[in-house]
Amino acid sequence: MNMSSHDLPAPGLDALPGTTGGAPIRRVTLSNGTIAAAILTRGAILNDLCLAGLGHGLTVGSPDMAAYAGPLSYFGAVVGPVANRIAQGQARIGDRTHAFDRNDHGTHTLHGGATGTHAQDWDIDTVQPDRVCLTLDLPDGMGGFPGNRTLAADYALIGPDTLELTVTAATDADTWLNLAHHGYWNLDGGPDLAGHRLWIAAEDYLPTDDRAMVTGEIAPVGGTPFDFRSPRPIGPGTEPRLDHNFCLAPARRTPVHVLTLTGASGLAMEISSSETGVQIYDAGRFDADGVADHAGRIIGPFCGLAIEPQGWPDAPNRPAFPSVRVPAGTAIRQITRWRFRRPG
Repeated sequence: MNMSSHDLPAPGLDALPGTTGGAPIRRVTLSNGTIAAAILTRGAILNDLCLAGLGHGLTVGSPDMAAYAGPLSYFGAVVGPVANRIAQGQARIGDRTHAFDRNDHGTHTLHGGATGTHAQDWDIDTVQPDRVCLTLDLPDGMGGFPGNRTLAADYALIGPDTLELTVTAATDADTWLNLAHHGYWNLDGGPDLAGHRLWIAAEDYLPTDDRAMVTGEIAPVGGTPFDFRSPRPIGPGTEPRLDHNFCLAPARRTPVHVLTLTGASGLAMEISSSETGVQIYDAGRFDADGVADHAGRIIGPFCGLAIEPQGWPDAPNRPAFPSVRVPAGTAIRQITRWRFRRPG
């Protein structure tokens, strides 16, 4: 199935050749006549997304399923149970220190470690032509995180040129939950982000050290290269290199418009989010080790902009940051909405 064509595919469910080393991967195709999305059971991945009449996809992905166990492990996935980095691979609840997989430079934990939600095979709960709900159970202690946790990722086409993802998660023990969609976006269908511009409704950002770990400082964007309150170019030849959290709100809220990415063509993607922050990564040093995208082009540096609405990095160890701790017997709900505005 070629999602990246002028004619949108019909809704459907199919099994895919190849493997990531786990269960056979299934793909659900959603379509409502203006927009189509392909979602994989591996990692609840958004594998492709297209608009009617547009000859290319808008999110970076690959037909090579094996790549999702390698260089594309986070591409389009729902990452967690705690997205982003946890310093020194540990955090405390009460008098107990929990240790996690130090999969980031051998020092920190990134996106829940090797057993994170991106690497799990989710179950299909319900499927309709314009909606699919995937579920995942995480047992107590998996990856070092406490609590038996039940997750659901509900992708829905909610109107013309609009996709919404609602992620819910419940736990039976005090734990941390911070899920994020990790899509890489390229609105022009080119090899990189040349010509793209970015706007973010953030007054502050989180400075990092040389390994992209937050320092604990909450810094105003004003007078810095991190001020995107007016649209600015991103991608090759621009500064700064981006792998930073932008601070959106002190607490989770009803989704509001927080970011706009605009391609050179004038096509714009407006993101609304319920979350307190958004991590932006420009993929400037990314190497896909020869993996090709849906158009057959090798995926390389600046291939797309990773936009990850989420709680703030290292929140389990930073009392001054909005908390991602969830008490036993309670649940959270995170909403991300992508609305595409065509030029003209």
